[in-house]
Amino acid sequence: MSTISFESLCPHSNVHSVSPYALPEKEESNKEATIAEVYLQACRLVGVVPVSYFIRNHDSPTMTLTHYGLGHLGCKALAIALVTDMHINTLELANNHIEAEGAEYLVEMLRANFTIQHLDLSNNYLQSAGAEHVAKLLMDNISLKSLKLSGNINSKIKELDLSYNTFCGKGGEHLGQMLANNEGLEVLDLSWNHLRMKGAVALCAGLKVNMMLKHLDLSWNGFGNEGALAMGEALKFNNTLVQLNLNNNRLTNEGVGMLCRGLEFNDTLRVLLLAYNSVTVEGALALVNVVKNTPKTALEEINICNVLVNENFVHLLEATCQEHPGLDVQYGGVGGFIAKKPPKRVDPMKVIQVCSQSSIPLDRYQIEELIQRLDRDRTGMVDYR
Repeated sequence: MSTISFESLCPHSNVHSVSPYALPEKEESNKEATIAEVYLQACRLVGVVPVSYFIRNHDSPTMTLTHYGLGHLGCKALAIALVTDMHINTLELANNHIEAEGAEYLVEMLRANFTIQHLDLSNNYLQSAGAEHVAKLLMDNISLKSLKLSGNINSKIKELDLSYNTFCGKGGEHLGQMLANNEGLEVLDLSWNHLRMKGAVALCAGLKVNMMLKHLDLSWNGFGNEGALAMGEALKFNNTLVQLNLNNNRLTNEGVGMLCRGLEFNDTLRVLLLAYNSVTVEGALALVNVVKNTPKTALEEINICNVLVNENFVHLLEATCQEHPGLDVQYGGVGGFIAKKPPKRVDPMKVIQVCSQSSIPLDRYQIEELIQRLDRDRTGMVDYR
């Protein structure tokens, strides 16, 4: 079947076929009449029955077409008509079985239409292919303010990287709902998303009931002690997570204590990364104690590589390792002395200048590593002096 291009059916084309569907008799502007004509012609050419509600209300700011059974072809006709529309800013297409093909037509339409700001594609069987089209939409579109995708169950996606998206608190709430309902995802990277407080709490509420996720990266999200409290509660009930990354999350000894309350009931978590938080030997002792006092614990690796400990910690760790020989705790050093001699401090300006002059491309992970090396006191600023 030949593909119908948007250009051939846009209002500025020279096609003026007489439609078998009568337009309203009262006089309308050329633009309004043309959009209706384009829609009717598109429906005829793709072989679908027009939705009369759209014809009557195409000049309304909100177009609600839920439960109309459009399918991907009906969605195609609609997308063609909306290419140059200037009226509709809210388009509701939930429960129309448009599938991935219909999502692709909408994405193409939204490359030209900058009026639509709110789009609802809930319960449309988008699946993995549809998710790819939506991802392209989010990369290209600058006008959308809200996008609903609930009910598009996808049990095939096992790994998802959503790092560096600045989801913030509101995004954390949606991610929490996703975790609560998802039954296939096993690896999730949410690092660098500013989830914080309410977002962190909502995310942990979803993790609490999730039954599939195994690896979760939440580094650089500013969880704080509020987030640690929620995570501790989630760990009491979650029995699938095996690796949790909470590096750089503003946790204190109090927050670590809250995590430990959850670890007392958890028998699946193997790797816990807590580096570069505001944790001292007190928090380090709490972590080793929870392993020592929890016979059923599965913890094998704890990373607190920036924390200086004391002799009491070393003795406790040795005693704990006798009962849990597989335990590996990475810490910074003992009694004010770091475990290995640090290299001579490099002038940060020289590093940056050399990278710039040499045109060395750095990906986001290399940039993160560079920041960590230059910002040794974890203040978020690089001291050039």
